[in-house]
Amino acid sequence: MQRTISFADKPTLHGTNVLLRPVQASDVAASLEPDHEADRLTGTHPTPGGLSVEQRQDWYATRADHADRLDLAVIDQATGLYAGEVVLNELDDDNQSCNFRICLFYSRNRNRGLGTEATRLILAHAFETVGLHRVDLEVYEFNPRARRVYEKVGFVYEGTKRQALRWDGEWIDAHVMSILAEEWAVHRGYPEAPAS
Repeated sequence: MQRTISFADKPTLHGTNVLLRPVQASDVAASLEPDHEADRLTGTHPTPGGLSVEQRQDWYATRADHADRLDLAVIDQATGLYAGEVVLNELDDDNQSCNFRICLFYSRNRNRGLGTEATRLILAHAFETVGLHRVDLEVYEFNPRARRVYEKVGFVYEGTKRQALRWDGEWIDAHVMSILAEEWAVHRGYPEAPAS
């Protein structure tokens, strides 16, 4: 069966503060320094032994081969450096929907609007180019900054998965949020903008 919705095209998306481009094996080098805060905010538990640098490079190098996901590097336009990644995955062709995730590595890349702009750019691509109907995500209770960004670009809270993550001996709730194509068409990532 041929897909009608696909992430086979791996675009480069240009913004004012960020450039989104397909991830490359060389991006691994920029994320080798441990970032415990990014791990915590994304609920990423360390795996015993972890992946070797070569395994991580191989994984990044094969992302272009997958039509069911889109992995883009977030490049800081001010420095030209890799700041993190945005991902559309878990593509459901029948329901024209997918999951969204973003991770900005290291504190120097946070609280500067890079994540907000990257989110708007990839959502514009998802709805206006790919033709998706719905994009959803989960954000952990201890990450209100990310939840605020998602609300700022138009994601709507749908519910809570109670005690979905165990972190440092505590159970953490995960909030489910989504944005629909018809919502995006109205505000294009700026739902709080004053009406003109």
